[in-house]
Amino acid sequence: MFSKIFILIVAAFSLGMKGLSQDTNEMIYSANDLYKKQEYEKAEKAFDKIIEKDRYNTTAKFNLANTYFRRSKKDDAAKAFDFLTSDGQPSELREKSYYNKGVVLSRQEKLEESIEAYKDALRLKPSDTSARENLQKALFELKKKQPPPKKEEPKPKKNQDQKKQNQQQQKMSQKEAEQRLQMMEQKEKQVLQRMQSEKSKSAANTVAKDW
Repeated sequence: MFSKIFILIVAAFSLGMKGLSQDTNEMIYSANDLYKKQEYEKAEKAFDKIIEKDRYNTTAKFNLANTYFRRSKKDDAAKAFDFLTSDGQPSELREKSYYNKGVVLSRQEKLEESIEAYKDALRLKPSDTSARENLQKALFELKKKQPPPKKEEPKPKKNQDQKKQNQQQQKMSQKEAEQRLQMMEQKEKQVLQRMQSEKSKSAANTVAKDW
């Protein structure tokens, strides 16, 4: 089983944005609470409201992607994490997004894509043990799904082939010799029969001399 996905508790990646109110953070806490209670449909609506109010709030977008995943909207979740891994986003956010994207893809059995996502997460944070463990699991699962390599049949040696060919030719020669011998014996019988027949006719036609 692959590790659980991350969820962001506060607007950690939006605190640098000017004009971010305490009210937004309170809304995030409230939406997260719905998420923890597994009230995912309500949580999705709550995160949507935060994004309507603050469209740059990456924490709400991150946790909304997690909510999509919990609601079996895995394609929507993967697309949302794609946006959060784009260039220009904070490296910590990108790393966690790559990791979560890897989990989503693994659950979809898109192992090759999930492997790339875990690798991207490790490039940004080599010390992420969860990403490393999940990468190893995905590689193992992919290996199990791949068919085993076909064993090549050993090619017969040339001398063995030549030996078989010589044996076949020898058998054919013996058979031909036997056939020719039978034909010669048959011809000899025919000649003897013809000679005996002609001798009999000659004896019958002989007339006694009158002395």
